[in-house]
Amino acid sequence: MDEQKDTHEEQHNPEEQPAHEEPHEHAHEEHEHAHGEEGAPRYYYGNKMARIYLLALEDVLGKNGVNALLNLAKLKHLINNYPPNNFEREFPFEDFAALNQALDDVYGPRGGRGLGTRGGRATFKYVLKEYGAMLGISDLAMRLMPLGMKLRLGLGVMAETFNRSSDQVVRLEEDNEHFYYHIVRCPVCWGRKSQTPICYVALGLLQESLAWVTGGKNMSVVETTCIAKGDPTCCFVIDKKPLD
Repeated sequence: MDEQKDTHEEQHNPEEQPAHEEPHEHAHEEHEHAHGEEGAPRYYYGNKMARIYLLALEDVLGKNGVNALLNLAKLKHLINNYPPNNFEREFPFEDFAALNQALDDVYGPRGGRGLGTRGGRATFKYVLKEYGAMLGISDLAMRLMPLGMKLRLGLGVMAETFNRSSDQVVRLEEDNEHFYYHIVRCPVCWGRKSQTPICYVALGLLQESLAWVTGGKNMSVVETTCIAKGDPTCCFVIDKKPLD
């Protein structure tokens, strides 16, 4: 779904207990490298996840397109030199945000939105390939589950994957009609300012992961709040009923 619908910006107060408990303890670790003011912490994506996103962008933009993006984002050192395929947290949030800002700068807000969402969707196949064994979800088990359980499990596993493998912090909540996927510390919009939600790669990744976990159903996913526009979290609202 490439078009987001307007919603109120207040954080929803869920009626039920969170479906996902507190993020894994590793998500709360703060690296002690200075950033900005002396002593302020920096946060990092895992090398593997950053590498995956760059490969996914190649699928969408081509190799030359990604190189141009890296050049504009002042990340020339990554041209033909992607992060290593390991779990070390060494890819700064600032760099990930700059990469996504460059999409908007090159293609305009509308083009950046579409390409960022496509990049997020393309990311999922690499996530499944690289993290599939760790996720512990089998196709057969997923097929046998009721839809609500599939969604709860899929979103919970996605949240836990990021909480464990990066400094990103995700919290999952739900009520009778929706799931609420809160990114509390978001690398996509880190340090960016916007009047509208801009976490397109996260949107696309959620769309594609839910399509996979539900066996191809079209689920509504809308980013209703965004830290870049001054909100407490980047919140994605997922309807519990499919669109089709």
